[in-house]
Amino acid sequence: MSFAATLCRGQLGLAAPLVQVEVNLGAGLPTFSIVGLPEAAVRESKERVRAALANSGFEFPAGRITVNLAPADLPKEGGRFDLPIALGILIASGQVRPASGTPPHEYYGELGLTGELKPVRGLLLAAAHARTAAHAVIVPSANVAEVAKGQALGVRGAGHLLEVCNHVRGTRPLAGPTAAPLPRATPAELDLADVRGQAQARRALAIAAAGAHGLLLVGPPGSGKSMLAQRLPGLLPPLGQAEALEIAMIASVSAQGFDAAGFGRRPFRAPHHTSSAHALVGGGPQARPGEVSLAHHGVLFLDELPEFDRRVLESLREPLETGVIAVARARLQAQYPAAFQLVAAMNPCPCGYHGDAGGSCSCTPQQIRAYRARISGPLLDRIDLQLELARVPARELAAAPRHFETSAVVGRAVRQARARQLHRAAVLNGRLDSVQLRSAARLTPRARALLDAAFERLRLSARSYHGVLRVALTIADLAQRDVIEEAHLAEAVQLRRAGSA
Repeated sequence: MSFAATLCRGQLGLAAPLVQVEVNLGAGLPTFSIVGLPEAAVRESKERVRAALANSGFEFPAGRITVNLAPADLPKEGGRFDLPIALGILIASGQVRPASGTPPHEYYGELGLTGELKPVRGLLLAAAHARTAAHAVIVPSANVAEVAKGQALGVRGAGHLLEVCNHVRGTRPLAGPTAAPLPRATPAELDLADVRGQAQARRALAIAAAGAHGLLLVGPPGSGKSMLAQRLPGLLPPLGQAEALEIAMIASVSAQGFDAAGFGRRPFRAPHHTSSAHALVGGGPQARPGEVSLAHHGVLFLDELPEFDRRVLESLREPLETGVIAVARARLQAQYPAAFQLVAAMNPCPCGYHGDAGGSCSCTPQQIRAYRARISGPLLDRIDLQLELARVPARELAAAPRHFETSAVVGRAVRQARARQLHRAAVLNGRLDSVQLRSAARLTPRARALLDAAFERLRLSARSYHGVLRVALTIADLAQRDVIEEAHLAEAVQLRRAGSA
């Protein structure tokens, strides 16, 4: 037999298109060619495969070896194709004869020079697509626990090329996964009761959690901005299985890879203010997901917001609006989910002490205006909650913990409010579009009059108007009210004005 074909999958965003690895052995001078848009790591597999076959006791075929990775117009990258290429050569040369009646298998793994199988990135995504196609998968042993999350049946792990060959022959089938199912991570031990004072900020955090609203905290150093942001994930409901798997698949194809220890935990991403646009929204030669996608179903915390490059911040506008991010490169176009919850923090001025009774601000009005102007109006418009914080008095810092609500207590109220929203519109208030909002938001006459007055007096944009209405609807949901009342609207307006102060 001089021809063989094995199956594998590529990776393009969160798609895993099937790749057929075709191997043909022909007469002629000895050559080894790989075609089908292989990247450098795939082209280098020629040397890894050659050494692995020789060191595993196989004969490397003489003559012309052509490997075609079909479809030819799909870029191929990474070491995942080593195993299917090596197996295809062995089958085409007759050194491995597949057992009859073998169901379709997909093969993944980078080969070491002695034939051992090394783990590769992105196999959770590939396994999820293989399950849809009813294909079994063989992967490196180190990837078994990850892959088992995407495909419950037909997962086999191998540590060496010889083990895979024996499985294909049917002489020594590989055992099923021996790794225990990945445990769901326990929530981080960060409790809202640890925050002293800041009653309005704690209230804003509960509203943000209940309606998936963006939150901007403005205050002097040490006022608790970061501490509050870190406790938002603890107020959110536990992830569903589908949500946890979606988050894991995004991490699986990212530069950092899949982390089993964090499976089932809501993401909390806090990139440094020197991060590039590619790091934040995704990109690079392989169009990898960025921080906004790694924070999907979780929290993206941007501390020192004005210190980020303005162009980087402007790249957040589309995913904040749509919940997805499209990354386009010369040869690649990928779309990633990005339904994150934004929490941002900033000082009121460059020195940090403007308006603080305990500090001495040395900034001029022009410096303060220039500092705040680093954040554009369109971006601020997309942040529903904007709150100014003051320094916490010493007497509140010394208060007993029992005076403050715990994350468990607030979390129960958040879950009840979210249940009302999902029952009413199948989506959280922070993600309602204008049509859905008109249908969901019922106001009393006094609340309607207050909203109209606020729109005129505060010169709200249409987006800000809808933001105030969405927040008021969430406040009503927290109070278990079916109609937005005047007090709900007044609180929503108050929580919108700080960012423009």
